[in-house]
Amino acid sequence: MWFPDAPSKPARLLPPLALAYIGDAVFEVAVRQHVMSRSNLRPHHLHRESTKYVSAKAQAQLLALLEPQLTEDEKTIVRQGRNAKSGTTPKNADVLEYRHATAFESLVGYLYYTGAHDRLRQLVAQGFAHLESERRA
Repeated sequence: MWFPDAPSKPARLLPPLALAYIGDAVFEVAVRQHVMSRSNLRPHHLHRESTKYVSAKAQAQLLALLEPQLTEDEKTIVRQGRNAKSGTTPKNADVLEYRHATAFESLVGYLYYTGAHDRLRQLVAQGFAHLESERRA
């Protein structure tokens, strides 16, 4: 992990929405680092580019792309994240996209907390490449 405070329970025992909570933050850092690697560093441009990756729609697309490659444990985490009831309604996405985005964030949180950082980097890089190739097409 990046900082010394471990979660109160092993990652496998954390609620899916708690995994999504940390997964959202970890994915946000990955996205920000990704857009910072580009040449245009104006704040407005950075924000606009970041939103292309962190939207519920984009995260749902990433999950759909990555799901066939997931291990059984990862698929279990995704299923639990997708089925978790958050108690909130999405503002800018339909409910299905929102649930898939939550599932994606749960997976990111799980991989982060289990220390599977190489696996996390691999999946995120594949997802970024896929989204960018779709935008060019």
